Amino acid sequence: MFNFGIPGYRPEWLSERLAITATHGVRLGHLVGRRLTRALLVWDLDEDKWFADCPVLLDFEGEQVEINYWKFDELSITWNTINPARSPDWPDFHLAWRDDVPDELTALVGQPCSAVELLMWRNRDLVEGTIASLGFGFPNGQMTIYNALDENGMEFTPPGDQYARYSMAF
Repeated sequence: MFNFGIPGYRPEWLSERLAITATHGVRLGHLVGRRLTRALLVWDLDEDKWFADCPVLLDFEGEQVEINYWKFDELSITWNTINPARSPDWPDFHLAWRDDVPDELTALVGQPCSAVELLMWRNRDLVEGTIASLGFGFPNGQMTIYNALDENGMEFTPPGDQYARYSMAF
């Protein structure tokens, strides 16, 4: 199993809403009300940019959720398995965890999570019904981690009408 150069990381790939909800829904729902205390991305130190192939780490008062998209429709959510004190080891790249980028993400740190949602495409095309995003709401902002076709992407605006929204807060 490919671990993205991260010691101890064992991604668990899921691609259907019911499987994701059954496996992680309750735990994701329990993030509501908890403060985001830290958010980390893997940074390419040579290129000075986000290395979007590696998981996004969100720490909610000691509960670390590790989110990673792969291929066209696969999402891995793992919990408390990655030690960000250890840099990823990926051949030909100089990588490190950073908790100070981007500004939109760091602005959410310290705020309580007000919502966690799975977002699915509504469009009538080949991707309808695909889990496209995992959204986190906060009193003063929104973060959506989405599948950017074989890597992670992030947005900081509310999801539009092109998504069906499924709350994880039960």
